[in-house]
Amino acid sequence: MRSDRPLSIAIAALGGQGGGVLAEWLVAVAELNGWIVQSTSVPGVAQRTGTTVYYVEMSPKPDLGQRPPVLALMPVPGDVDLVVAAELMEAGRTVVRGLVTPERTTVVASSHRVYGITEKSAMGDGIVDANAVLSALHARSRRLICFDMEAVADSHKSVISSVLFGSIAASAVLPFSRATYEQAISDYGVAVKTNLAGFQAGFEQAVQRSPVAGLVPPSSGPTTALGLALDERIKREFPAHLHGILQEGVKRMLDYQDDAYAGLYLDRMTAIRSCDEGVARLSNDFALTNAVARYLALWMAYEDTIRVADLKTRGQRFDRFRSEVRAGADQVVYVTEFMHPRFEEFCETLPVAGFGQWLLDSSFARRLSAPLFRRGRHIHTAKLGGFLMLSFLAGMRRWRRSTLRYRVEQGRIVDWLSRIERMASSPGGYHAAVEIAECQRLVKGYSDTHARGLKNYYAVLSAVEGLRGRSDLADVIRQLRNAALADEQGSKLASLLSDLSSAKAA
Repeated sequence: MRSDRPLSIAIAALGGQGGGVLAEWLVAVAELNGWIVQSTSVPGVAQRTGTTVYYVEMSPKPDLGQRPPVLALMPVPGDVDLVVAAELMEAGRTVVRGLVTPERTTVVASSHRVYGITEKSAMGDGIVDANAVLSALHARSRRLICFDMEAVADSHKSVISSVLFGSIAASAVLPFSRATYEQAISDYGVAVKTNLAGFQAGFEQAVQRSPVAGLVPPSSGPTTALGLALDERIKREFPAHLHGILQEGVKRMLDYQDDAYAGLYLDRMTAIRSCDEGVARLSNDFALTNAVARYLALWMAYEDTIRVADLKTRGQRFDRFRSEVRAGADQVVYVTEFMHPRFEEFCETLPVAGFGQWLLDSSFARRLSAPLFRRGRHIHTAKLGGFLMLSFLAGMRRWRRSTLRYRVEQGRIVDWLSRIERMASSPGGYHAAVEIAECQRLVKGYSDTHARGLKNYYAVLSAVEGLRGRSDLADVIRQLRNAALADEQGSKLASLLSDLSSAKAA
């Protein structure tokens, strides 16, 4: 999809189904977000009180000095992003007219039927096969959101247009937050309470019945009061198809540190979402936000010695061991952990970052303590001494923010996010920014594994800086990342970097 192409929406509704109100709500949503929008309607004479096709086109306001977009008055076959149908057969008619294409069109349709005159007056069973229509919709649409929206509206004493509106918001075809849709209903001022209820029901049904393929499905979210507040923030500020992965990220932050840390995660994701909206403009999949949400959660929950000790002393872990060895209730299972902390990790875990940095920089301290870190240790966590040792270390999480490792990792995260935003903002750099986000996969584990991954990560980023401007930069970053993951020694990555350097010199 070209970034300068307006988004196009075709709405097919029967008389009395609120198609005009739905179009007005969509116009209001676009205007609330500062977009240029145009709406037209073409009344038709169908067999069921008349069908009207409402057509809406919208586009972000052009930058200063750029020409404004030219908006069309009618939908063009093969060029519609979203088709909305308030009844199943009307959705089928849009397929026949060529408005639905698998490369572009998302379809939001109600599965209920309003029978036509010919269906009612046939001598026998003249009802059109709904399964055939559904098969055609599945085959022709890029994504289909279809359920009985009339029944949902009736159950909430609302109208089908509000349920359709909620399903449109959940489809993420339009890059607007849920809160903006709800504001459009409130500003309209008619049956606000029931329309908001129908909107919410349609939104939730659409997310549950048709999540975007390949993404984490939404969950119930955290159960604590603070977690619920964060969950509401996700639903209010982010596209529906990203709710699942963001919920998992928040859960990880709460488990790893605390509510403030989870809030920091969402603050960072809000900045990336804004970057995604500003750069991709009309892109409706938020690929950059999706990639960063996944890998930011992993990086912010980095495995320091505090985290490792926490995971090794959890009750679920001991239960798993007992299950794996099929231990009886009267049997004791001993667990021996092998741990080999390095001098660097000891310094990074001290609760005073300045003192840890001083020790790390001191050659005298390093020589004096070298014998303590030369060999690994066996710690028996099923015995009181070993368990208490690791429990004490896990309890240091309350001082994690004052450690050197926290300071270092947060600096690396900020640098990574800055690189992503700069790359996304450069001409043609959006897909390369997504690949840079994926490079976080190289930074994992702890001790020597973490050190090797970090070395490869910076080798890739350093190479990227020298390759800016290439049209195939995203592909090159992907190749470098896969090479870095190919072997522990880094020989494949070194070979590819050498080839790229030679090609550049030539």
